[in-house]
Amino acid sequence: MLTVIGAGFPRTGTSSMKAALERLGFGPCHHMFDVGSDPDRARRWAPLAAPDVVPDWDHVLEGFRSAVDWPASFFWRELADACPQAKVVLTVRDPHTWIASMQALIANGPARLQADKLAPEMASLVENMNTTRPLLERMIREGLGSDRAFGEPLDEKDSLLAFERHVATVQASLPPERLLVFDVREGWEPLCRFLGVDVPAGEPFPHLNDSKVMEQSIDRLLRGENIGLPFHGVS
Repeated sequence: MLTVIGAGFPRTGTSSMKAALERLGFGPCHHMFDVGSDPDRARRWAPLAAPDVVPDWDHVLEGFRSAVDWPASFFWRELADACPQAKVVLTVRDPHTWIASMQALIANGPARLQADKLAPEMASLVENMNTTRPLLERMIREGLGSDRAFGEPLDEKDSLLAFERHVATVQASLPPERLLVFDVREGWEPLCRFLGVDVPAGEPFPHLNDSKVMEQSIDRLLRGENIGLPFHGVS
């Protein structure tokens, strides 16, 4: 079962959190990258597109000790109930920089993957994305309050309200000893203190996945370069 549950929205430093948790011994850490790169993992998540499905979390997250980013963080409440000993980390950032980053992700991710002529190397990623597309659409609809088609820009006002509502809901739902509200710019100290582990001596906190690197990574994938998943520098 999970020992750390990420409750933050995508684009709140989740790639950095994945790297940090794995460095601290809480890995493997599940991330959306695992869904995009693994057809079996995509198939395990796909049934959760239906709200009435009761997840078998042991099966869905088999092999992982922690989880961040969607799809896992969309189910933070269910995971917190299923793993009562796990601690929860709610990653946050300035809401306005968050929505700008989300719009960039959509423009340079799903939108281009649907519109551009893709290299053969992209076939597996696109197939996995299609497998989980109904779940992605559910998360966008319920998590962000958006009824726009998959790959279209979000309504900024509605999404900002959804972001603020999500942060408030998580904070109100968990006791303070179980929850850390965390901005990755704070570095190792608050995270390590919360998890009861030592700060890695002399190591900078991982800061990955800025929007520019993501755009460059997708450019390279569309050219047919094999850069691996997850993209280096991509949250």
